[in-house]
Amino acid sequence: MAIVIDTGTSTTQTYAALLSQIALWMNRNDLGAVIPSFVSLAESRIARDLRIRKQISSTGILASTTTRAVALPSDWLELVDLSITGVVAPSLQYMTLDQLEARFPEGGCAGQPYFYTINGDNIFLGPEPDSAYPIEVIYYARFPTLSVAESNWLYTNHPSIYLYAALREGCLFVKDTKSAAEWDALFKSEVKSLQDDDDEATHSGSVLVVKTL
Repeated sequence: MAIVIDTGTSTTQTYAALLSQIALWMNRNDLGAVIPSFVSLAESRIARDLRIRKQISSTGILASTTTRAVALPSDWLELVDLSITGVVAPSLQYMTLDQLEARFPEGGCAGQPYFYTINGDNIFLGPEPDSAYPIEVIYYARFPTLSVAESNWLYTNHPSIYLYAALREGCLFVKDTKSAAEWDALFKSEVKSLQDDDDEATHSGSVLVVKTL
């Protein structure tokens, strides 16, 4: 399959335009009912594979909680920092669920939380709060879903990432594994390039510190 790609950035990228592009590039006019699922699968792939600064979000105060469990934000992908505002040691330390339950059993001692774990869609604190503590979370967020938001920063600035990922899913659907592999390679290349650029920008100007043992 010969691949000629225009990767130019556009400020008019929309969900409807992406659906049309996928049908056009696959040269199929009979997939309208399933093309949205290609985009949905592509968005899940992007959520797994990409972590850049544009995804970092802060909820401000997630909750002033007196309960052990705090619901995660609906667009949460990965934690950056979890802290309690207005206390001496604000950042909470991670424990596994087994460690947290063994050290701080439900109904046991209460106090200022110093530890947390993540289970399902909730953060669990240890020990159980003895009063209302304002919890702040900084995290990597999923880019807004195109079918709802119509566009987002990633699709506006890097439309090829969405297109390649969706075309890969479309080719798998029609059992064209050779083309799927080619689109997959292009997707991975675009994601790596963006990730490398973001990592370089994040660490530019920083001083390398070498620890002596």
